[in-house]
Amino acid sequence: MDFNVFSDEFFMRQAIEEAKKAMKKDEVPIGAVIVCQNQIIARAHNLCESLNDATAHAEMQAFTSASNYLSSKYLNDCRLFVTLEPCVMCAGASYWVRISEIIFGAADNKKGFLTLNPNILHPSTKVKKGIYENECSQMLKDFFKTKR
Repeated sequence: MDFNVFSDEFFMRQAIEEAKKAMKKDEVPIGAVIVCQNQIIARAHNLCESLNDATAHAEMQAFTSASNYLSSKYLNDCRLFVTLEPCVMCAGASYWVRISEIIFGAADNKKGFLTLNPNILHPSTKVKKGIYENECSQMLKDFFKTKR
């Protein structure tokens, strides 16, 4: 694959690598990166099982890491790349950190914020979906196949 180092595809590829780390830990394979001025400032993946914490989603881990990196509770100049559409909790957190854009791979038609509460985002937050959608979706399907 040949893509620009600052493209959405490049950054989503980094989130996919985080999802693979989660899968190796027997976590639901969801990965996230936060980008500020074309630089990755946070990398994270689900840690719900490892931390025994239902709120330890990839996005929440990434928000905390990025806020620490910037020494700011606001991430209004940052973009979140995540392999699965955020849930309502993570979308709500994105409101409070004022993330400028959410780019996700696979849609979550059962628990995703676009289905449950599409108005939860900060008014200035943009959304882009479907970057490597099939790969992100397949990773989740493969993971849950082993659980059933």
